[in-house]
Amino acid sequence: MISGTGSGWWSRESNKVLLLVTAGLLSFATASAQDLHFSQFFNSPLTTNPANTGFIPDADYRIGALYRNQWSTVMTVPYKTTSLYGDAQLFRDKLENGWLGLGGVILSDVAGSGSLRSTKVYGSLAYHQQLGNSSLVSAGFNVGWANKRIDQSKLKFPDQFDGKFFENPFTAVTLTNTSSSYMDVQAGMNYAYFPQENVYINAGYSIHHVNRPKETFFSDNTNDGRIPMRHIAFLNAILKVNERVIINPNAYFTTQAKSSELVFGLNGNYNLSEYGEKQLVAGLYYRLGDAIAPMVGFELNNIKFTFSYDVTMSSLNQFNGYRGASEFSIVKKGFYTQKGDRQTMCPVFY
Repeated sequence: MISGTGSGWWSRESNKVLLLVTAGLLSFATASAQDLHFSQFFNSPLTTNPANTGFIPDADYRIGALYRNQWSTVMTVPYKTTSLYGDAQLFRDKLENGWLGLGGVILSDVAGSGSLRSTKVYGSLAYHQQLGNSSLVSAGFNVGWANKRIDQSKLKFPDQFDGKFFENPFTAVTLTNTSSSYMDVQAGMNYAYFPQENVYINAGYSIHHVNRPKETFFSDNTNDGRIPMRHIAFLNAILKVNERVIINPNAYFTTQAKSSELVFGLNGNYNLSEYGEKQLVAGLYYRLGDAIAPMVGFELNNIKFTFSYDVTMSSLNQFNGYRGASEFSIVKKGFYTQKGDRQTMCPVFY
């Protein structure tokens, strides 16, 4: 652990870490950076796939919030990511075996001591069509505004390093702009299969940054600052084991530029009441080559609270003592009218 080492170690190794972080931060400021992500991707439906908008098999609407705190044991200023979202189903009583989904999401992120701040606001629209009595296909897109800004006075660059400290106040690095704004577009499709009341399977695929927006703080013509498209695929199931237990296996894969991420795991709900008003939630997920993320939570009257913690399993654990990131999520689901007026498409506790 860094906090448990001597000052001599810290003088050498902290500079190495700072150089790595600075390089990573500058990469993030150009198009080679990767998007924001959550370990609880299943609780961030609109950022996973815009076709999830209004795709709520056990409710008519939902609102949710997530908060992620990452690298607090390594960074003086940890990475903090917040998401607020809401979506709803529309025209279910007017469209034959189909409906529209309408929603929106706000993302905010603060990264590192350079205060690289990201703000993104999206509006989402999707259409859902039921095929027979056991299948559903969905397609959707979102359009939004994104902004990134940085405080250059808080950054340190390699030419400011004198061999021991970053004490040289001058640097040859010049940011043409300290703020970058652009329009962003995502699109995706989903398919759900629910052959019986105890089985539900769902898969989806989405493409992010379809319009390849430009995002850069530099005027370097050798790199036009275009954000590479990001591809996301997911697969999940909801299976009712018995009257007390429902399990939810999930898998998520994303790739952007030359980076990729694979997360898979399982969470389950245990019914503590007659009709599912009170439920315990627990799960475990693994991000391949990086971390395991145990999760615990509680659901009360369709309001679900969950907490997960990324335990670093990669070589970075030498610096952070296995302590990666913590995540909090709250999701509220509901019906416009009494629940009995519409049958759910996935297993539930009655």
